[in-house]
Amino acid sequence: MEGTIHQAVAVTGMRRARYLDLHKTHLEHVFSAVAINLIRLDAWWNGHPLDRTRVSHLACLDPSLTA
Repeated sequence: MEGTIHQAVAVTGMRRARYLDLHKTHLEHVFSAVAINLIRLDAWWNGHPLDRTRVSHLACLDPSLTA
């Protein structure tokens, strides 16, 4: 969930709405959600990961433990 919120803020700038009207703000959020879904679909279709996955300290010390 946190990754989705981070992506929404980083890609579409959803931290603050541009509009004061509730309907326009809702429309802005809908377009932002569609944009994020298209970005994720494109990454999935092309086989690109969205972001690096976190590697634990234990896995860094001994890669054979993670297999």
